[in-house]
Amino acid sequence: MDVLSNALGIHEKALRVRNERMELLARNIANDDTPHFKARELDFKSVMAEFNPTDKMSNTHTTHFAFSEEEPDDDGMRYRVPFNASVDGNTVELSVEQAKYGKAAGDYQATLSFLENRVSTIRKALRGE
Repeated sequence: MDVLSNALGIHEKALRVRNERMELLARNIANDDTPHFKARELDFKSVMAEFNPTDKMSNTHTTHFAFSEEEPDDDGMRYRVPFNASVDGNTVELSVEQAKYGKAAGDYQATLSFLENRVSTIRKALRGE
């Protein structure tokens, strides 16, 4: 199974994270009228950084700013700050959530396309084409 996960690369993990983000955005949209509901967002880059530790910043010279040795465990979840305040304390802005959902759906489709192309390439290699 390790060979297959190496062949699929980061796309398999990215698809899972994108799916989780779409579910979170859908939950925000569903709770548009719920008083005191706080809209949440999933930061894709911070979650994917866990899978690719080479993207971490580090000092290259002793005079550069120091980074802490221990970075906090970041699950990527953030509360969204609304553009306009709501009387009932709800931070969901329907137009913003719908726009973000549309973009997330496009990103999901793109990742799915990359994954389908990888599987197609593996299938051709196994057939000897």
